Amino acid sequence: MNTEILKNSIHAVSVRRGRTLEYFTIGWNSLEAVVAITFGILAGSVALIGFGIDSIIESSSGVILLWRLTAGEEREQLALRLVGISLLVLASYVAFDAVKSLIAQERPDESYVGIVLAAVSLIIMPLLAREKRKVAAKLNSHALQADSRQTDICAYLSAILLGGLLLNALFGWWWADPTAALVMTPIIAKEGVEALQGKTCYSNECH
Repeated sequence: MNTEILKNSIHAVSVRRGRTLEYFTIGWNSLEAVVAITFGILAGSVALIGFGIDSIIESSSGVILLWRLTAGEEREQLALRLVGISLLVLASYVAFDAVKSLIAQERPDESYVGIVLAAVSLIIMPLLAREKRKVAAKLNSHALQADSRQTDICAYLSAILLGGLLLNALFGWWWADPTAALVMTPIIAKEGVEALQGKTCYSNECH
């Protein structure tokens, strides 16, 4: 009996931790979206605007997982599918945006606010993803694990955005960002398909 009480207590703590992480995800990405889209429009940076749209998708994923943690384990599979769909939407947008930027040879102005935003996101997102994976393992939640992968992808896109903005600001290499983003597309799509199929990984072990 004591073992069962302890197990339930640990589960409750993990659920609360998961909710806190998702609240932070929603709050941070909402702020990120506003800043990125606003300064992306001002600088004419399609990459920065795209990053803002990615932040909106990431926020929606946070809402989905918050709902899953509130509704309980019976919503696990539906939440996992919804996260998978959001990843595929993200992959489609990134691919479209990158190809359009390359074809149109869109040359954005420098955006130092965008550079700072990408740098801060590059620090925060890996830490957030790691904490989500810990909670996902404790709750045996594939949906939360898939959400952590989306947070990882946000970190990758932060690195791509930072590199693209820096190369454009320093050398005028406008094509660096859309090219790198195009390379990321199949990785994002693969994660989305695996989430839809119910395939996620805890550490190096896939389920």
